[in-house]
Amino acid sequence: MKQDNKEYAEKNLFNGLNGQSLISPLESQSNLVEPKIRLGILASGKGSNFEYIIKSIQKKQLNAEISILIVNNPNCLAVKKAIKSSDVVIYSIGLVREFPHRGITFQETQFEGVKQTVDLAKEFNIKRYILVSANGARLDGTKYQSTKYLAEEYLKHSGLDWTIFRPSLCFGDPRGDGRPEFCTQLKKDMLSLPIPSPSFHNGLIPINAGKFALSPIHIKNVAEFVVKSIDMDAAKNKTYKLGGEAYHWKDLVPIMAAAYGKKKWMIPAPAIAVKAMAFFLQRFAWFPITVDQLTMLLESNVCDSKEHFELYYVGEESASSAEHK
Repeated sequence: MKQDNKEYAEKNLFNGLNGQSLISPLESQSNLVEPKIRLGILASGKGSNFEYIIKSIQKKQLNAEISILIVNNPNCLAVKKAIKSSDVVIYSIGLVREFPHRGITFQETQFEGVKQTVDLAKEFNIKRYILVSANGARLDGTKYQSTKYLAEEYLKHSGLDWTIFRPSLCFGDPRGDGRPEFCTQLKKDMLSLPIPSPSFHNGLIPINAGKFALSPIHIKNVAEFVVKSIDMDAAKNKTYKLGGEAYHWKDLVPIMAAAYGKKKWMIPAPAIAVKAMAFFLQRFAWFPITVDQLTMLLESNVCDSKEHFELYYVGEESASSAEHK
């Protein structure tokens, strides 16, 4: 991987990030390359500070190179300025849930943002585009799933050299500041409460309670796949589903609880009752789940990625052995 890292160091990368996403893992990947003064920049507005840094480097007033631009707004002008001088576009912006009354929507973030950056890549003749989508993306799914799917299709028909990664449920260090992450949210919304955790099920009879499955993947593993795919010809115009070891919900919750030093009981919870409450309360951030989130949870979210781990020489970090602090 040393040669790949050297080539990676010679490129300018634009990286759109939101929430927990790939911020920390991509920083750790950057540390694998030969040491040099390298900058990761956070931008969300007109990009004036970003432009000033570029000019300082060009004038040799600042001995550095820009490795990563991190944005939380795909419409900020810094995006266009960054893509113009980049070799690769990596788009991994995504929402856990939307709040339309606050202008936070899946349509704007997960589709319009991809469309905008794809169009800019074509305008500036940048051929390489990597999209972090989601396992289960499809046209007839929830808003989350359908906007992810439409973004994939737009990219596939763009004429660019694209790679799409579809990770299952991601876990890993959210780096605080209220960033969403599965294990942290599970601890906050279920494991820390002095009541049993819900074992969701469809219908009224709890015979299949908690038997839907998930295959969590560590965000660091997702970052490794993204970075290693940049210069891989074999990865071009390919879609990869990414997931780790599969667990049933009824087994996963006790495993997570044990990682936090807790013992947790579970009781059957009919999804229809929870969805009824969510329908009225999901507009409030303090309510822990939405109708669509519960729908997707009950669908299961699993995939077998052993072949991809071997192809990319990525060592899987298991949800059962990882430390969640």
